[in-house]
Amino acid sequence: MIYIFGVLCYFIGSIPFSYLIPKWMGKIDIRLHGSGNTGTTNVIRTLGMKVGVIAFIGDFLKGITPSLLGLIWFGEIGGVIGGGLSVIGHCHPVWLKFKGGKGVATSAGILLVLYPDIFVILLISQFIIIGLTKYMSLASILSAVMLPIYAILFSKSTTMTVFAFLLGAFVIYRHRTNLKRLLNGTESKLSIKKKTTN
Repeated sequence: MIYIFGVLCYFIGSIPFSYLIPKWMGKIDIRLHGSGNTGTTNVIRTLGMKVGVIAFIGDFLKGITPSLLGLIWFGEIGGVIGGGLSVIGHCHPVWLKFKGGKGVATSAGILLVLYPDIFVILLISQFIIIGLTKYMSLASILSAVMLPIYAILFSKSTTMTVFAFLLGAFVIYRHRTNLKRLLNGTESKLSIKKKTTN
């Protein structure tokens, strides 16, 4: 049963909301615009905050649903399996030739379910870092670094602490090109596309 659940979680995670929403609302293939990434940041930069927020909600729910169902049906290990496979599905969706987003929005949904106390702290720090630096990628990377540290400080179980390390490492790996640009001083700051009036 848990194997079937795991496959289901992958497919839930693989629903490419940050590709579908721009298709429906902006009539564009987001992969051909901006950074080419099917993630919330690129949607915001290309089509504005409204479309970006809707795409974020879809990706966020992809993290919440599998981890919550796993937690209810199979306990802690089920939550970890559900969340882990959903973020893998998001980053490597079969529908888009396994080229997806970087996992931040979906990981945030997982954190809300499995680490609600840490989620609140990281959410606040994300807004502060973005507000001060305008670097969305920097905020995401620092949150990924802090996740396992907070898991240890908050005395999470071994399963939850190991998962925090793996999830944090995975998100950092997905941002490896952003990290390189940050170190080189060439990373783009967050800018929001504004509507123009005739």
